Amino acid sequence: MKNTEALEQLVDALRCLPGIGPKSALRMAYHLLQHNRKGAAALSSAIANAIEVLGHCSLCNNFSEEPICSLCASNDRDASLLCVIEMPTDLIMLEQTRSYDGMYFILMGKLSPLDGIGPKDIHLDRLLKRLDTGLIKEVILANNFTVGGDATAHYVSELLKSRGIKLSRIARGLPMGGEIEYVDSGTLAQAMIERKTINH
Repeated sequence: MKNTEALEQLVDALRCLPGIGPKSALRMAYHLLQHNRKGAAALSSAIANAIEVLGHCSLCNNFSEEPICSLCASNDRDASLLCVIEMPTDLIMLEQTRSYDGMYFILMGKLSPLDGIGPKDIHLDRLLKRLDTGLIKEVILANNFTVGGDATAHYVSELLKSRGIKLSRIARGLPMGGEIEYVDSGTLAQAMIERKTINH
């Protein structure tokens, strides 16, 4: 049986979500229409509102309703530190650690030539403009340890080398509570390479 045009449009719209194929989109559409029309209306309204009011912070590139987000406007942050991350979710995770009190710049992605994502697509021009203020003394690269994340971190580090700014990258190694017996060899090798001296 052929779906109605309205249902087809809903299914196609749901397929724009990551990891959602035709069958999953169809199940979601049926669920919203049959069991949760109020939720569907609220979802539609919230998406429309977010598209209307959310832009990008002019400093960190995060989503914000204001030209400068509350984190960038805070006087409690260390303006000399800038942590470069891939996505807003990375910022949330780092903030939960309560181990960092500097500023952020969110690339909104990573370099991926096969997917057509180049330097212009990850807002490197805005990052360089941020560094032109002269306030930043250290840039911390907190890219994911993936092929794309490593390529992005390398590209950014090469881009910033001539600027006289201290560059660092978050360490990788054994997880908290992890036992060597159960850690993969790549992670263990990196933990050995990035070992720290114990001062006596």
